[in-house]
Amino acid sequence: MPAESPRTRSMNEKRDRILDVALDVLGENPDAGMGDIASAAGVVRRTVYGHFPSRLDLVRTLTERAVAEMTAVLTDVNASEARADAAWAAFVARVWPVAHRYRVLLALRRGEYGEAIHGLLGPVDDLLADLVRRGQGSDVFAQHLPAGILSQIAYGVVFAVADGARSNGALGARAATITSLLMLGVPEARAIALVDGRR
Repeated sequence: MPAESPRTRSMNEKRDRILDVALDVLGENPDAGMGDIASAAGVVRRTVYGHFPSRLDLVRTLTERAVAEMTAVLTDVNASEARADAAWAAFVARVWPVAHRYRVLLALRRGEYGEAIHGLLGPVDDLLADLVRRGQGSDVFAQHLPAGILSQIAYGVVFAVADGARSNGALGARAATITSLLMLGVPEARAIALVDGRR
């Protein structure tokens, strides 16, 4: 594979910087425009549009990054021999920094970019449903809802807690893990034991 030229490296670094800044800006204000992102990144709007021709392209790229990170964690967790509730707890603990960083996608998913984001999150949704289905099959998770719906509710809680953590510093991965396990039908004592390492 040919070495990356200094110009290409510089462009890729600038693109990554714009994406990182966009996450921060959109995390504070999901309605922020490309001009707001450019200003925060210290570049002109033309530079942002040079990398991302539209706001949808920017949001799509952020979603693809989030999907890649979450899929890697989920694939690893699903491959373990752990009970489904322990696997879920491990997943949330490991994915917390990702969920916290990409929490804006939850707000954007409910808006005009919902269809695009929903489509890109398909692999994550499938892996989450597989894990919940495994837990339902072994009577670890509740069975009153189909696995696909129950997994979305439980994972939505993780993003909701991540979003709430901005204004309430007491909330964190522990709260997200316990609450999502409760949503899955895991008894509170078991959920707390899983989070505190008493499996």
